[in-house]
Amino acid sequence: MKGKMIHTDQAPQAVGPYSQGVKFGDWLYVSGQIPIDPTTNELLLGDIEHQAEQVLKNLQAIVTAAGLKLTDVAKVNIYLTQMEAFPKVNEVYAKFFDVFLPARACVGVASLPKGVGVEMDAVVYAGDKETA
Repeated sequence: MKGKMIHTDQAPQAVGPYSQGVKFGDWLYVSGQIPIDPTTNELLLGDIEHQAEQVLKNLQAIVTAAGLKLTDVAKVNIYLTQMEAFPKVNEVYAKFFDVFLPARACVGVASLPKGVGVEMDAVVYAGDKETA
């Protein structure tokens, strides 16, 4: 099976040798997103709520670029450098995932790329939808 790379200017460019997302058959795999504003390419290191919001906007932009919606997301992985931030990240997350709640894991990590406090990746079900 051959994969298809998904790319959008509405999300930050990859900071390494990887794709923003890759579609294989019925599945889209979205690479880990950190709080980089795609319009300025600037890192947002403010409070964790603003970081989480930008991460979710980036994730949503890649899902949308593949012709899908957040209601198609099957699984999200959240990585936090401070687990005490979990309730605040949860509040922001609930604004994006309020209709369909995907499966999820949240893992505390020692550090993340560029010193950010949160990163998220996702697995999205495309089914037999025609995608980009």
